[in-house]
Amino acid sequence: MIISASRRTDIPGFYSDWFMNRLREGEVLVKNPRNPKRSSRIILNPDVVECIVFWTKNPKPMLKKLDTIEKMGYPFYFQFTLTPYDQKIEKRLPPKAELMDTFKRLSDQIGAQRIVWRYDPVMVNEVFNVEYHLDAFGKMADVLGEYTERCVFSYIDLYAKVQKSVKGIVDDEVNEMNMYRIAEGFSTIASERQLLLSTCSETIELSQFGITHAACIDQGMVEKIIDCPIKAKKDANQRAACGCIESVDIGSYDSCSYGCVYCYATTSHDTVLKNMRLHNKKSPLLIGEPNPDHLVTDRVVKTQKISQLPS
Repeated sequence: MIISASRRTDIPGFYSDWFMNRLREGEVLVKNPRNPKRSSRIILNPDVVECIVFWTKNPKPMLKKLDTIEKMGYPFYFQFTLTPYDQKIEKRLPPKAELMDTFKRLSDQIGAQRIVWRYDPVMVNEVFNVEYHLDAFGKMADVLGEYTERCVFSYIDLYAKVQKSVKGIVDDEVNEMNMYRIAEGFSTIASERQLLLSTCSETIELSQFGITHAACIDQGMVEKIIDCPIKAKKDANQRAACGCIESVDIGSYDSCSYGCVYCYATTSHDTVLKNMRLHNKKSPLLIGEPNPDHLVTDRVVKTQKISQLPS
């Protein structure tokens, strides 16, 4: 089993104490996003958890806990989203200079091979035009290039809930011509810095620029980190263009207060604040307390490692 922590919220940024308590307790309850009266109980122990994938925009609160996680026997790697956008777009993130310093500190601590830089999403308007992105990506790559081996980017998808929050900032998805221009420029920059460049959940073919299709929860990366092959299936719950393998996400929607206008995982800032007030770091649930009237189902979990028996 691979734990995703989390596509739905920033657990390293906001809930690292809760996460450590869950590892110590050996289990976590996860509400069904479509039916909050149902929850799954997920067993957490290194015998069944092959790897933990952290998704974050600010892992600083978790840095001092990583040694403990490793000593407990949990392999992990980070998907670290770091863009050049200002506080009009990412309203409550720390300053970018601080985040870039945190990126370097994390890389120094766990190794460049276990941190993926996400330049995501790419939005294009009069301010954030192609030249803006090429300049910003180049400057960031100059700083981060030696602290990671991989960069993943994607173009913004204007889902219905996203359209409302980005109205007046960006009204259209990136057209194909600009996709190609950005991809070609990013590819040149990445190649000069020996960065493997990939797209996330994109159908457009960019292999002519040396750009691959990423799997953010990546079987090959997991196998390299744990030094063992695993038997894994494509995650059927993700978009068709997503290359990720199956994982168990332990996060909750509407629980991240960064206020990024392009976020698909939040409904409103008021809803987020309401949920964050319900958070108890000692609860088995990320948001709120278990309700005895709710149905809790034990999720069957087992290791995906393929035994390597001597021939």
